[in-house]
Amino acid sequence: MGRTDRASRVIAAPPATVYGALLDRDSLEVWLPPDGMRGRVERWDPRPGGGFRMVLTYLDPADSPGKTSDATDVVDVGFAALVPPERVVQRAVFEADDPSYAGTMTMIWHLTAAGEGTEVTVTATGVPPGISQADHEAGIASSLANLASYVEAAD
Repeated sequence: MGRTDRASRVIAAPPATVYGALLDRDSLEVWLPPDGMRGRVERWDPRPGGGFRMVLTYLDPADSPGKTSDATDVVDVGFAALVPPERVVQRAVFEADDPSYAGTMTMIWHLTAAGEGTEVTVTATGVPPGISQADHEAGIASSLANLASYVEAAD
């Protein structure tokens, strides 16, 4: 079955606000790239069967070589399911020559009301073996921290 990578965080914003940030192009460019990266969305179609293409650029490529080029990771993400305001299911494929980054990774963003906020749990399956579990979970946690900062400042 392969491994499952997971991270979660409680965010001080209602589920509808968090869900909106998951499906807003400008928002994704701000919060989705983990620390040490910046992102640019090249294609955007926010509906089931649609998706987006994101170019993630390492701020210091010497520290973390990219999967697509020396300084970038390019990922095509499809929206497999959108269930407002509780779940977004994505299928992500990295553009890479190295077969250890090949395959389709499924990421499920599950949002649950938690008091005045939202618990966001991200579960990834089918993670390419070239991505270490520790690094991937740290990256997801970093994106969740960015998401919290983004929506909490707007709320």
